[in-house]
This record gives sequence, C-alpha cells and structure tokens, in this order.
Amino acid sequence: MRRTAGSGSEREAEAGGGPGLLAQLRNPPGGRDARIMLLALAVDRTGSGLWAASSVLYLTFVTHLSPQQIGVLLGAAGVAGIVGSPLAGRLAGRFPVRPLLIGCHLLRLVTLALVLLCTGFEALLPVIAVTYLADRSAKMLEMLFATRAAGERRAAYQALSRSAANAGYGVGAGLAAIGLAIGTTDAYRAMILANALSFVVAALLVRRTGEPRDTVTVEVAKSEAPGTIPAALRESGSGRPKSPWRDRGYLRFVLLDIPMNLDDSVLGVGLPLWLVSSTSAPHALVPAVLVINTVLVVTLQLAISNRAEGPHRVLRTVSLYGVLMFACCALLAAATRCGTWTAAVVLLAAAVLVTLAELMRSVSSWELAVLLAPPDARAAYLGVAGMSQSIQKSAGPPLLTGVVMAAGPAGWLVLGTVVAGLAYVQQRSCAQRLRALASPAPERAEATA
Repeated sequence: MRRTAGSGSEREAEAGGGPGLLAQLRNPPGGRDARIMLLALAVDRTGSGLWAASSVLYLTFVTHLSPQQIGVLLGAAGVAGIVGSPLAGRLAGRFPVRPLLIGCHLLRLVTLALVLLCTGFEALLPVIAVTYLADRSAKMLEMLFATRAAGERRAAYQALSRSAANAGYGVGAGLAAIGLAIGTTDAYRAMILANALSFVVAALLVRRTGEPRDTVTVEVAKSEAPGTIPAALRESGSGRPKSPWRDRGYLRFVLLDIPMNLDDSVLGVGLPLWLVSSTSAPHALVPAVLVINTVLVVTLQLAISNRAEGPHRVLRTVSLYGVLMFACCALLAAATRCGTWTAAVVLLAAAVLVTLAELMRSVSSWELAVLLAPPDARAAYLGVAGMSQSIQKSAGPPLLTGVVMAAGPAGWLVLGTVVAGLAYVQQRSCAQRLRALASPAPERAEATA
C-alpha cells in the first residue's frame, strides 16, 4: 500500500518536531469527529478505571462471593471478551460502526445496572460475561472508527487515543481510591453508577459524530490495475471478500501476536507479584510501577508512534519489542539476588522497559493488523486480530503465575528468550506478507494463499 505525501505539518510531526500532545488532541487526524471520539474514549475509560479498581472488592464485600466464584466470573468474562472482537468485526462489515458502538455503550449500561440488582453467583455470571463481551466489542469498534476516520495517519490517532485512555484510567483510579477509602456499600454502588454514567455520556458523544468512510480502501482500490479484480475480493473465484478464518497467513500473524501482548500481564500481574514474593524491594513500590507506566504512556506514545509510521518502521518496532521484553525479563530474574534498594532500582528499570515494550507493541500490533488485511474485508479481519489481546488477558496471568514464576529466575529468562524469538519470527513473517501484497496481482494471490 502506497502512502500519499503528507502536508508539511504532517511531515514535521513524523520527524518528531510537530505539535505537542495537547495541540494534537485539539486537532487530531480525522478532524472534529476524531476529537469527539477521543473525548468519548476518555470518558469511557474513566468509568472503566472505576470498575477495574473496585469490581473485585465489590463482588467480595457487597455480593459476598468467594474467591473461587470471583475467579470463575472473571474467567468467563475473559472467554466472552475473546468472542467480542470477531463478533464486532463481522457486524461492522455489514452495518455502520457508529450505531454499533453506541449499542455497545448502552448494552454495558444495562448490564452494570443488572450488576447492582443481582446478588447471586448464578445471576451475575451471564451479566458479567455480557459486560466484558460488550467492552471488547466497543474497543474493537473504536479502533475501526480510528482506522477509517484518520486514514493514513491512523498511527498518530492511535497514539492520541492511548494517551486519552490512560489519562482516563488514571482519573478513574483516583476517584476509585476515594470510594475505596470510604469503603461503605453505598460507596461501592456509587462507583458502579458512575461507571454506568460514563457509558451514557460516551454514547451521547458518539452520537454527535458522523459515520467514517474508509479512505484507505478507496486509495488502494484506485491502485488496482484496470480490469483486474481486487485481491481482497478474490476468494475461490467469487466476488465476496475473503474470510479471515480461511487466510492462513493472517491467522499466523494473529497467533504470533498473542505473545506480543504479554507485556500487559507482566506489568499488571507478574511484576507486582514477583516484587512482593521473590525480592526484598519494598511493597510500596507497586503503585510507583503503575504511575511510571501511566506517565510514560501518556507522554511518549505520540512521539514513538510518529517515528513508527510506515511498513518498514513498524516492522522495526516488532524487533525492538522482543529486545525490550528480554531485557525486562532479565532484570526481573536478577532482582532476586539484589539488596533492598538495589532490587527497587532494578524493578523500576524493568517497569520502564516493559512500558517501552508496551509502546512498541501498541504501534506494531494494530498497524500490522491493518496493513496485512485486505482493504475490502478489513472490519472482519481486524475483529479476528483483536482476539490476540483478549486471549492473552485470559491465558497470560495463569502462564506467569503457574509456569514462569514457579520456575524462579530461570522462568523469566526462558520467557524473555521465547518472546524475543517469536518477535523475530513475526517480523520475518509480516515482512514476507507485505512484500507479497505489494507484488502484482497474480503473484500476490499465489503468495498469500
């Protein structure tokens, strides 16, 4: 796919000397609709931060569920989340994105209201599962909206969306801290109501936007030679878009992308548990790790995304991800042999490295998912690609706690080596597919079969 020459300001931004974060939030790629969507996303994530910080305690102290029941609830929610992305992608291929996203927000509003009314495990199980299904569907639709609205500058828009989302999470977590400090049943219920309110506001904001058009699809369609059938429409000689479930090359990318999302579990589960169970670092360091992550994502995501636009640059971020994850895992392994304050410094350095890896992954995973997908079937393909993050969220924590940490420092070294090796494999595989997509039509059909 050829990139069109950008304006002077866009080229300046790509070089790292463009407008700052606040200026680009006021005038993001995609214009007014993108700006409204970023605000809706920040409001949504503020509510999600409230829920993430209070949900387990609410289920424990208000609904009086056992830890085992909570584990089953969250496990079922994770499985439902895996289904959410491809389901949303399939629907987005047939219906407009905007009303689908509004529907996801309103569905979560209904399910959270039911959470307040349901007190038993059996009643909460389907409610929580549908909540997480709608949550993953909404995230997929938000990124599809970005892909269409921002066009060739989708990487810059994604960087802005991650900054807005992390800022929202931070505000939500701060508000949750107040509610948790109060600790009453009414305080817990107020936090859930505030989350529900965020869905209402987000839906109203999305309603103010227009339905985005896939500008990249038009550009690619024009690049096809006259009289030829676009590759995206060739499936066994039919004129229907190719199914991602029958595209082995794309499924290979999605499969390899699952371990490329392990930074999320390392940061949220592995590093904190390793700190308190296997090192002499002070336990108060755990909140500092999360603060470091939030600050670095908000401040660096835009700059890194600007430097990773285009196929060649985004492939380089895949290699950097593997290197950073290996270095992070090596530091986690070394922290067990350090004294208190040395271990603290080593673990903070590991937090910085895993956050930088997260920044690389956030650029590479979505950008490659877009570049490797046939333009006319992009919604369905992106829905399948979104499964990798959901699968990792379900499989990552038990992998870290049951296998990696159980093996001690050697487990971290093996994990880092495996992730770095898979990053190399993914880079080579994606580079081969991108070359095939850039080749003439008959060669491309043969190479991607």
